[in-house]
Amino acid sequence: MRMLPSVSLVLASVSVVALAASLPAASACTRAVYLGKDGMVVTGRSMDWKEDLHSNLWIFPRGMPRDGGLGAASLKWTSRYGSVVASLYEGGSADGMNEQGLVANLLYLAESEYPPASDTRPAVVITAWMQYVLDNFKTVAETVAELKKESFRVVPVVAPNGAAGTVHLAISDPSGDSAIFEYVGGKLVIHHGRQFQVMTNSPVFDEQIALDKYWQQIGGTVMLPGTNRAADRFARASFYINACTQTSEPREAVASVFSVMRNVSVPRGISTKDQPNIASTLWRTVADQRSRVYYFENTASPSLIWVKLREIDFAAGTGTRKLTLVGNPDLGGDQTKSFLPAEPFKFLAPEIK
Repeated sequence: MRMLPSVSLVLASVSVVALAASLPAASACTRAVYLGKDGMVVTGRSMDWKEDLHSNLWIFPRGMPRDGGLGAASLKWTSRYGSVVASLYEGGSADGMNEQGLVANLLYLAESEYPPASDTRPAVVITAWMQYVLDNFKTVAETVAELKKESFRVVPVVAPNGAAGTVHLAISDPSGDSAIFEYVGGKLVIHHGRQFQVMTNSPVFDEQIALDKYWQQIGGTVMLPGTNRAADRFARASFYINACTQTSEPREAVASVFSVMRNVSVPRGISTKDQPNIASTLWRTVADQRSRVYYFENTASPSLIWVKLREIDFAAGTGTRKLTLVGNPDLGGDQTKSFLPAEPFKFLAPEIK
């Protein structure tokens, strides 16, 4: 007997929901890349956590001596490019864009497994991993070429609240190219290509893609999954980032990306006990990579703020500068000139023995 399409759809939906429910819980962060007309590229992300991350915005110049935060075992480098980043716990770079328009977003991934402590390669603590990328690379392709050499190891850290600091990294550049970096079974896995527009959290990216294929067949015209779980947010972001207004006009493109990121956000006050993971959206960022404007939205604030990277002097010796967001929820508008000199934060790292 031939099954009616509606019945088939319902049964398939039930199986997908059951599969998603069996997956490990994951942080509610979401990242999506908008590929508009005439080379308009905009990357958005939501940052979700169960407590205040004490995030501020920082300007880091070129020529900064850096290390991996782990003493004598650390990788060392000098920043080639200046960047604007959002910090977490004033001990790590969580999100940002460099002066070349390379955007990096760090998201939680419970399944991450990093190289063992016995590994003798130079080390970079996970809180410095994203900053290493923004400091050193202009494009996604350049980043992939270097990171796939695996010339250093990444070391995890425990967050101040006791949660495991296990993450994966997404990057995009003004050409629309993207890459996802994950440590699976102690090995670096890279997904590189313009098609990798969306990243959420658990499960690992290969499995996220498989789940998303089902929803692509439906096309979003019948239904899309609506929970705050990572697989459901992936499906919604994947559909909406390409279904929203596609334009070359910066204001409309940025507004479109913000509308997608709000759709995949988690309302304030919602969190799942013992899962640092499924939690309220604290802030959102949107990076206009063509115009080099970085937007930040605190969900407890009535206003957006933004920073114009093309108006910042990133020359070596200009010093680190900070825009204090903590305790200043009423900031709004262009804050490019509001950064003040400050000592750079130290990367949160395991105790060196």
